[in-house]
Amino acid sequence: MNHATPDPLQELRVLAVATTFPRWDGDSEPRFVFDLARHLSRRVQLWVLVPGAPGAAACEEIDGVRIIRFPYFFPASRQHLSYEGGILPKLKSSWLARAQLPFFLAAQLFHMGKWARRLEIDLIHCHWILPQGFFAALIHKCLGIPYILTALGADAFVFRNHVLFRSLRQFAVRNSLACTANSPALLAALRPLSLQTNYHYIPNGVDRERFNPDRKDPALRKQLGIEGPFLLGVGRFALKKGFQYLIQAMPAIISRHPRAKLVLVGFGPEESSLKLQAKQLELENQVIFPGGKSGLELATYFATADIFIGPSIVTASGDTEGQPAVFIEAMASRTAVVATPVGGITDMVRDGQTGLLVGENNPAAIADAVCTLLDSPDIKNRIEDEGYKWVRERFDWESIAESYLRLYRSAANRENR
Repeated sequence: MNHATPDPLQELRVLAVATTFPRWDGDSEPRFVFDLARHLSRRVQLWVLVPGAPGAAACEEIDGVRIIRFPYFFPASRQHLSYEGGILPKLKSSWLARAQLPFFLAAQLFHMGKWARRLEIDLIHCHWILPQGFFAALIHKCLGIPYILTALGADAFVFRNHVLFRSLRQFAVRNSLACTANSPALLAALRPLSLQTNYHYIPNGVDRERFNPDRKDPALRKQLGIEGPFLLGVGRFALKKGFQYLIQAMPAIISRHPRAKLVLVGFGPEESSLKLQAKQLELENQVIFPGGKSGLELATYFATADIFIGPSIVTASGDTEGQPAVFIEAMASRTAVVATPVGGITDMVRDGQTGLLVGENNPAAIADAVCTLLDSPDIKNRIEDEGYKWVRERFDWESIAESYLRLYRSAANRENR
């Protein structure tokens, strides 16, 4: 009689730790950690530990993902450091966020250790090297729990040559079971930290059931008052997104396509500055700020737009993109893409094939690329088709989750020795 060999992954208990995560079902916060957790939860016993937020449940389960939100400030309604723009931009713009940082760090370390013990965790998976990767290294030294790091951009690039931050990164990377990055550029930045570490390139994926051309809805154009070209930007309103240069490009675009309108979907610390810029350029009727969008509503924006523009930059502090999901979400919606060659963007946007690349900090180049697509339907259609095909072949969450499960299996095999 044949007996199937049990999969050691089924008994593996994993604690994923992140600082970017939906606060509730349908939230407009980036959901790439949630999407990965949703697929991994089908194969392992997984919990996600994230910061608390006003209005968010302390513990809940969404789509099979068990979520624990740790408090870090009192009263909870004043927790201000994470979400709605990201930690780094908040630290730069808010004294309250800076005041909360020590409490946040202490709370995250405490709760990582607490839940690792209480849940009898076999493996910790840290999204971002700092601070949670460093804390996982401390827990590993104390409790012997192995951990995997996933670098996503700013955690590798910001203060890259600062002695303290470099030392913290090295400690986290050298003691990890494996270190993954969502772009080859990011992986190359990490390799000098440790020659012995097991490195892997694993991109983020896209939910093709959510983001696809069938979400196109002409009613959205009517709702927004758009009768001409529909230009779209999506993301946190942070300096590294470069939206200020996209707004500066609009007068040149409008001079050639007078009915063009730009819709900037999102929120964040630069929101008031961007709105003021649009007002000063007398673009209040041409630049629309509908706020943050999520779920199927966001998918409708991507599918209905004519062109998606992501003018990201490298900031003075070195902050830049890892692999922003918005580019592959646009491609999955069969929408043409204009982007800049920073961070991991070139791993998704191939110039002249899956999109058009322009120099960063360059409104004139942005305007030229947008007008090229608007003036040349054949080029636009070809780029849309190539991008759509590229995403379907390379950025499927099922295959990406399987790549992580191979790393998890090494931890499971270690447990069973």
